[in-house]
Amino acid sequence: MDERSARKLIVEIGKLLYERSYVVSSDGNVSIRLDENTVLATPTMTCKGRMTEDCLALTDMDGKPKTDKRASSELAMHLLIYKMRPDIKAVCHAHPPHGTAFAVAGLAIDKPILSEVILTLGCVPLTEYGTPSTDELTEAMKPYVAHHNALLMANHGAVAYGDDLWQAFDRLETLEHTAKIAILAKALGGANDLPQDAIEKLINIREKAGYLRANARCQACGYLHDANIACDLDVEYPSANGGNGQKISFTREELIELLTQAASLGGANQN
Repeated sequence: MDERSARKLIVEIGKLLYERSYVVSSDGNVSIRLDENTVLATPTMTCKGRMTEDCLALTDMDGKPKTDKRASSELAMHLLIYKMRPDIKAVCHAHPPHGTAFAVAGLAIDKPILSEVILTLGCVPLTEYGTPSTDELTEAMKPYVAHHNALLMANHGAVAYGDDLWQAFDRLETLEHTAKIAILAKALGGANDLPQDAIEKLINIREKAGYLRANARCQACGYLHDANIACDLDVEYPSANGGNGQKISFTREELIELLTQAASLGGANQN
């Protein structure tokens, strides 16, 4: 996308974010990667609903300004995503109320309750809290960026990214819509998860259609860890004196084997 079109689109998306109450005041930030070393981003301390094309900031991939306009203080979040995901060309960060409610409550959006969400978005994991505009935030995001297209950041907000800015916005909107439905379903007594065989069919469809890659299969197993440690689980055993004991890690396969053995022993004892 050329710079002129990108400026126009960022202003348009900024107004949508503001009108839909995904951001207020100077919250949130949006960017487009124009080429290998140029990023166009929203400026610092500016309402996304009142931006103009000439107020946007240009930087290189290290965050160094290319004009006199100052980019958002959270630009590092965008640059991390671009560096870890060469396929990504746009990033959209906001504080949508229902999605952010999940983040504040310490919850991921990871329940398979909507087929459309499994097809187009997949799991949205919750990262650990990191102070905005610091390395803490980007460090907390690193284990998840490569394997997910949207993240919730604890006590902060949400970020979504895609091949272009419309896709990034659509993913953020899907995240917010899903969170809203989940909250309403909870008020009605709870949501029913889709059956496992239906989830597997949806995952096969989305991979054949190119919506998501195979490394986004966390929704199928229910865990939200980095794919390189594929669903490992840390278990901390209490020590004999009541204090915290040693932390032991299990892979998903090891955990299943242990649970299977325990179930077999339980059945044998009943006999």
